Amino acid sequence: MNKELIEALDILEKEKNISKDTLLEAIEQSLIQACKNHFGKADNVHVTINPETGDFGVYADRTVVEAVDDPALEISLLDAQKINTNAEIGDVVKVEIQSKEFGRIATQNAKNVILQKIREEERKVLYDQYYGIEKEMVTGVVQRINGRNISINLGKVDATLSENEQVKGEVFKPTERIKVYILDVKDTPKGPRISVSRTHPWLVKRLFESEVAEVRDGTVEIKAIAREAGSRTKIAVYSKDPDVDPVGACVGLNGIRVNAIVNELRGEKIDIINWDENQAILIENALSPAKVIAVLADPDEKTALVVVPDNQLSLAIGKEGQNARLAARLTGFKIDIKNETQAREAGDLYEDEYYDDDEYYDDDDYYDEDGEYADDASYDDEYTNDAGEADDPDPAGDETDDGGADKA
Repeated sequence: MNKELIEALDILEKEKNISKDTLLEAIEQSLIQACKNHFGKADNVHVTINPETGDFGVYADRTVVEAVDDPALEISLLDAQKINTNAEIGDVVKVEIQSKEFGRIATQNAKNVILQKIREEERKVLYDQYYGIEKEMVTGVVQRINGRNISINLGKVDATLSENEQVKGEVFKPTERIKVYILDVKDTPKGPRISVSRTHPWLVKRLFESEVAEVRDGTVEIKAIAREAGSRTKIAVYSKDPDVDPVGACVGLNGIRVNAIVNELRGEKIDIINWDENQAILIENALSPAKVIAVLADPDEKTALVVVPDNQLSLAIGKEGQNARLAARLTGFKIDIKNETQAREAGDLYEDEYYDDDEYYDDDDYYDEDGEYADDASYDDEYTNDAGEADDPDPAGDETDDGGADKA
């Protein structure tokens, strides 16, 4: 029986990831509880268990007296001398208790103590396991749809994808495998309660870490993320190695890396821009794919005035203001965008004027040597026609997929 006990403990240790010492402690507590149920008290009872052989003994310390009033605590001199021939009145004798003499109720209670301890330890192990990966991305299997919430199986426990953390328009089917971001892990009497998300910006960050080796090893750092889940995400990246192009590393050869992330996010567009410590340049990058003439940034007030060519205003603002809104979130600046005509009429833009530090004025790109507006040199080839005249890349005011080389 003792050999079978040790084998059973070994199996539990492997399957439930509960240490054998914890299980032996549970058995010890169950035997003490059985003594308490059998004798009415167990303050003087202790248990010894050999973890190698499974042999155990239950002992009660009893005081030698002439007349026994409490058999649970006392023992007569005659009975004591049967255990120890040198026993005298007042001595404490260790008396072995035969556990097989316990009644049915005491035995059942002891069994319940062991089972309860196993359940508690199993719950604790699961909580520690998933708490250790809180704020990380995991792959789960869609289990069932509970009203507006979705139950996601993470292996040993189910997590809840609430309606607020779901991307509008995404539809999942049972048994479908999806990637989710673990928001929160709470310990409850019924086991760990886990909340996951598909809308959190850090889901995108974790996806880049899994797809891009340079991000994973820290060569390329994701400095900031702004996301409108299901529609568009902007991320600012920086390389600690001057020989590594952070945007190119994230995009991958022929866009293979970023496309894998776009596919996982069900077609969500991703703009990847270069991070710059100069906040004005960062704001210009964040408004990509729109071209920028000038940025006047106030670091103290966290505000910035951005001037763009007349036919770039709709592209800079984006559909329903999305491009400007994401750029503001990414940089932390409140951005006011004006076209060139508006800026000149308001006196915000002057020719031949340059700004240092957080003020940026890209004069050379838009004016020729005579200070005249250079239509034939204002934009990249993709924004000019054969005659050198500027085309509106987004006449409807919508952002397009070919507005910048760093956009997927």
